[in-house]
Amino acid sequence: MVFYFTSAVVDPPHTIYMGKDKYENEDLIKYGWPEDIWFHVDKLSSAHVYLRLPKGQTIDTIPPEVLIDCAQLVKNNSIQGIIHH
Repeated sequence: MVFYFTSAVVDPPHTIYMGKDKYENEDLIKYGWPEDIWFHVDKLSSAHVYLRLPKGQTIDTIPPEVLIDCAQLVKNNSIQGIIHH
């Protein structure tokens, strides 16, 4: 089951989709839109996170707060996860 979240840190809210395993990630790839922005940890196993942009928005105008939400989802659902000190 693909998870979805609403990032309401800005207006309008943004929809974020996340696959936690290879099967969910394959569903995201299969059903994602070409305009979706993909987030993944480089060179590590992690969740796939897709950001669905609101109409009229481009990759260059994604609010930093939404980028942080997406990055946190990828980080917290990676093989490394959160490192506690």
